[in-house]
Amino acid sequence: VDHEKEKDIEILGIERERKRERERERERERERERERERERERERGMDGHREGDRENMFDLTVKLIANITQ
Repeated sequence: VDHEKEKDIEILGIERERKRERERERERERERERERERERERERGMDGHREGDRENMFDLTVKLIANITQ
């Protein structure tokens, strides 16, 4: 009976460790997804800045031409 009890305790320990490992893996996957999302945000941000720079350069060019032609 004690042997069976020990075996049951051992099995429970193994199952708990597997459950903890699955939870750690899920957390690692969530962290990877957060990192991918941060990377997408950075890319969108850079594109936004580039677009803003283009608009700004266009405005400056229009003003420059207006000053030259006056």
